[in-house]
Amino acid sequence: MSASPPPVLLRWQGCLRSAPSGALGRQLTLLSGLVLCALMAGLPLVTRSGLSLLVLASGLLWLLLALRTTPGPLVEIDRWILGILALALLATGFSPVPLAAAKGLVKLVSYLGVYALMRQLLATAPLWWDRLVAALLAGELITSVIGIRQLYGDSGELARWADPNSVADGTVRIYSTLENPNLLAGYLLPALPLALVALLRWPGLPRKLFALTALVLGVAALVLTYSRGAWMGLVAEAGVIVLLLAVRGTRTWPPLWRKLFPVLLLVGGAALLVVLVTQVEPLRVRVMSLVAGRQDSSNNFRINVWLAALDMIQARPWLGIGPGNDAFNQIYPLFQQPKFNALSAYSIPLELAVEAGIPGLLAGIGLLVANLRTATTLWRGDGFFSLPALAVIAVIAGLAVQGLTDTIFFRPEVQLVGWFCVATLAAGATAEASQDRA
Repeated sequence: MSASPPPVLLRWQGCLRSAPSGALGRQLTLLSGLVLCALMAGLPLVTRSGLSLLVLASGLLWLLLALRTTPGPLVEIDRWILGILALALLATGFSPVPLAAAKGLVKLVSYLGVYALMRQLLATAPLWWDRLVAALLAGELITSVIGIRQLYGDSGELARWADPNSVADGTVRIYSTLENPNLLAGYLLPALPLALVALLRWPGLPRKLFALTALVLGVAALVLTYSRGAWMGLVAEAGVIVLLLAVRGTRTWPPLWRKLFPVLLLVGGAALLVVLVTQVEPLRVRVMSLVAGRQDSSNNFRINVWLAALDMIQARPWLGIGPGNDAFNQIYPLFQQPKFNALSAYSIPLELAVEAGIPGLLAGIGLLVANLRTATTLWRGDGFFSLPALAVIAVIAGLAVQGLTDTIFFRPEVQLVGWFCVATLAAGATAEASQDRA
């Protein structure tokens, strides 16, 4: 059977595949991998200008690769991403602040360029997945060590994150190189499942020790950020990983125990969590702040911002105000309650609806469901992307829980790790689609 023609959107790709390659053309894959490794390792360490250069280089490298490579099939994840991009274009065109929204659109396109390069690299050379994870864990390990080391230095700087109006007043929170404990926690949250899968996947004692060290120190640093959203995300990640590993490990067990064992694990985990919350003082104080309602200053701030965000959505429900924090910063003051300035909606669902209206929120949910469906399919198989899919499912759970009450995900240190996870699934789905066509 002859292969079906590529989609119209992709027919420009491969138009230079017959041109002389030269030395640069022959090394594009290697160069792409090295640039992406530098980007993943440098996320918490490089300045924003440095990250911008690496992101720009990634987009240009993808363009060169696309011109020289025959396009593959568009998988479900790709179609949802194109839909989100189309909505962002419409939201920018109809935005009340189009210039500010255009900046957000450029930022979105640049991140999608990184995603496209990762997807292309992993689809053609899957072994780069382990190298990119190693680079990410190297940066995460350095960042965790710096953060933990702050506990033994001058506590004056750490004190600026202690809120005297909170029920958790006096809590010392580390922030490492990212200058914000919530951002540090958001960066560590998706890295930890990848570290665990690396520990399970990588051969050789030195590699396993590297992954184990990154995992242990990363968990310690995340706990010391005292970020409540990240703590809940970490619990969600642990629950998902334990449950999925238990389901796979009991596939040959009798039917009764195969159903009962995962439930017993979850009950045991919940009991352990209750014991920790009731017996560990810092943990109990921080968890108490979750149920303090408006009596906790952080809760009160978020509630007021959410109410203002709902008013913004009600005012522009179909295409929103346009993408990006610049557009938000110009429109939010028209709706904010007095003394409650904010840089975002502090909730990913609300942020999506504010930026691109109800269609933008539905498109985001569609992409989330597509990722979960693809990851579940890959995890059930025994291919190259099976264990990476396990990590991605846990990452999705963790970031989704944290994203209900924060928008740290939209910072490049977190979002680019998220796009790496999405690229992993898209590359795995592409490999399966190629095998089916063959």
